[in-house]
Amino acid sequence: MTKTNAAPKEENRIVRYFRDTRAEIAKVTWPTREQGLRLSGIVLLITAVSTVVLFAVDSLFAFLIGSLIQAL
Repeated sequence: MTKTNAAPKEENRIVRYFRDTRAEIAKVTWPTREQGLRLSGIVLLITAVSTVVLFAVDSLFAFLIGSLIQAL
């Protein structure tokens, strides 16, 4: 009877990736529903304000460039 010292089978990289990913997700502290809604509202508000500011700046530059072209 021979004794074999075979190395353990190498784990599939994809399986290891998903196993590690699941372990990391288990460590995450997820926000409560109220926190998630509040933070989503803040993001939407900042997005809306940024949109208005960028529109105003774009309109100002468009007006200035248009005036400059007509003056030539």
